[in-house]
Amino acid sequence: MATTTTTSHIILMFLILLLSFALSLFLWFSIKLISPNPTCWQLHEFVQLPELYYAGSHGLEIIGPATVSKHVDQSRASQAKENGLVLFQPAKDFTNVINKVFHILDQQTRSVPGARVEHNKFCVSVHFRCVKEKHWIGLARCVQRVVECFPNLRLTQGRKVLEIRPLIAWNKGKALDFLLKSLGLNDPNTVFPIYLGDDRSDEDAFKVLNRKKHGLGILVSAVAKETNAVCSLRDPSEVGELLKRLVMWKQKRLFKYL
Repeated sequence: MATTTTTSHIILMFLILLLSFALSLFLWFSIKLISPNPTCWQLHEFVQLPELYYAGSHGLEIIGPATVSKHVDQSRASQAKENGLVLFQPAKDFTNVINKVFHILDQQTRSVPGARVEHNKFCVSVHFRCVKEKHWIGLARCVQRVVECFPNLRLTQGRKVLEIRPLIAWNKGKALDFLLKSLGLNDPNTVFPIYLGDDRSDEDAFKVLNRKKHGLGILVSAVAKETNAVCSLRDPSEVGELLKRLVMWKQKRLFKYL
């Protein structure tokens, strides 16, 4: 999981405070975190900012503040932990099969030094970052054989990780689109969405913004690569600088109208 620096965390909290205070006066952003692997509750406990909306497991679970927008479809929402609301779980029917695959892979990959199997509620991740390259093919074949026994699952690859996910039409782009629509943030006259991502799976969200012809997709990468993002930042420190500049921009607009 990526880490947030103390400075970036403080900047993010200040940005939320400014945006919340200025909500009725100016154009605003609703801040969301969409992560590939951790569950929403892992993200929630890691970041510890209850004002945010969190999407975990490639957007397969989405939660937000207990007080949500009137645009949220309450028939699809269910109360979960204290101070949280589950907005959407498109893969909730796959819980049992994901549990089964996790236990199978956990057993079958133990003979591969450095391999680590992670259960992320609605997907299973097999990490091989610490596996010697000579074992990569064997590990991939082992995972492939297991996935082939479950026709309702699919195998994808990320950065030094193999991911097993439900075979449904859902990804980070779908999650972003769902959040914008369900929270009433789909009006280009009042909302300008910004999406930052550093993984191949984030390309689906970049494509959504490109299709809408509104918003900004930002790739975070130290090396040049083909992407659907409009621009890029090199590392988390530059992400922190972007947040800082957003705060400064919002301060100027806020004080201008006071």
